[in-house]
Amino acid sequence: MASFTPYTYIQCPCHDSAVQGRTADDASPTVSHELDEDDDDHAFDPRAHRSTFSLYPLEYLLYCDVCHQIRCPRCVSEELVTIYCPNCLFEVGSSSLKTEGNRSTNPRAFFAQLQKLRYGEDQSKHVVSGDTSPTKPDSIPDTNKARFAALKSFYGSQTINANPSAGLSGLGDYGLSSPGALTRIMSIYSGNNMNGLKQKNKHAIMREADSTNEGFRLVDLDESSAISQLRRDGWDGTATSAQGKTQVEEGAQFADQLWPIPYLLRTKRSKRCPVCRHIISKPEPKVSNTRWRIRLAANNNAIPTISIKPLNLLPGSGSGSGLLNPLRPAQFLLTFKNPLFDDVKVTLATPATTPGRFASRVTVLCPEFSIDANPDNDMYLDDVLKDGEKERQRQRGDEGIHQAEAGKIWDRGRNWVSIVVEVVPASLRIEPPPALLRKEGDPEQDLSPLREDEDVLEIPMFVRLEWESEASHDQVGAATTRDKDAKEKRELAYWCAIGIGRISQE
Repeated sequence: MASFTPYTYIQCPCHDSAVQGRTADDASPTVSHELDEDDDDHAFDPRAHRSTFSLYPLEYLLYCDVCHQIRCPRCVSEELVTIYCPNCLFEVGSSSLKTEGNRSTNPRAFFAQLQKLRYGEDQSKHVVSGDTSPTKPDSIPDTNKARFAALKSFYGSQTINANPSAGLSGLGDYGLSSPGALTRIMSIYSGNNMNGLKQKNKHAIMREADSTNEGFRLVDLDESSAISQLRRDGWDGTATSAQGKTQVEEGAQFADQLWPIPYLLRTKRSKRCPVCRHIISKPEPKVSNTRWRIRLAANNNAIPTISIKPLNLLPGSGSGSGLLNPLRPAQFLLTFKNPLFDDVKVTLATPATTPGRFASRVTVLCPEFSIDANPDNDMYLDDVLKDGEKERQRQRGDEGIHQAEAGKIWDRGRNWVSIVVEVVPASLRIEPPPALLRKEGDPEQDLSPLREDEDVLEIPMFVRLEWESEASHDQVGAATTRDKDAKEKRELAYWCAIGIGRISQE
């Protein structure tokens, strides 16, 4: 079995936006209030299907410093900053996308399929194995796009010739392509609708396209040449379905009919908060620059990082394979690291048993603690050295005496705190309960085989952060000295899913 790496996923608050919007339109206020009470009573289930779309690693999340909320890639609003070609780094204007499409217009920004090119004998240049005949004159359209343009031009001229009085051709889609139509409309509103009506003239019969210059092309129903080429070239000379889908011109059946493909354009995008429209991420507009002009990452602005490692105080508490033994207590260290320059008070809450078919017991020995601020490393270099010396002394002599106690933290550093979490993994045996324990009305127990990742012990944990920071003076006018020194209390609460390890199936 592959090794397991502990993980921590954060839930974005946008997970219940769809439910709230649905209840606001379809349900009464009483029903929505009842739904909110039910949501408070039930703990977060990280194995639910909706949770898959709301859990993200901490590195993927952003933080809005105006709304003081977490933002994920699903709930942010994106805006285009730069559109460019990834091959030549040529910047493309947004107006050219409507005419040229999402393809690079630079003639050098093309890539050929593998079956399109072959090496020459001198191995010094590529030789195109496709059609090398001279270019056909522009008057004869060959591609589908050119034939469509020729057909559109032909039928447009036929429409004008059939109705010469159609001066307002731009209003043809609305049935107002002639001055007579406008006269009839004016007469209807003026009340003289009977006098303004005129007898319609019969339109001349339009002819169909019958030449190559007009976009007409006969279909070649003789497939003998294609069959002979298929027998001669075999499977290697046939264009694959993936190559046919990426072609600009459709209908390529063989490798010698493939054309070089222009590169797909790429974009640089800025991200805004969906509530206050504040910019939380914006890259540099220059194509060759990979830096960020603005990026409010959640792991640097609000949310502490959580690292997990086992705590084996007694020998033999864990199995040699790294799996958790069922019905056997195991202790783990959760280390919270504060990225802020202010002291943070942390409050944790977990359900007594994990949700799901196999319920494991969870106990947080110290659910409330505080983390010191994150100071500047250059200013507090002496404190860093002192903390390192204390850590080495503790590892040499105090590790055997140190015991995990309820209500006390395990260890503390400059801007981090470690606490102990005790878990009792559930048994993964699938068997019906005894008949004596069954009650009338109880739902039938799920006796299906073990599903994918169902043996992973995943703990839902509610985290609440409280800290005091400098008040933001966004109003116009100079603030007094007393207001500048005032502190503003801020709070942030979210759910997270912590993966501890895999439970042994033996």
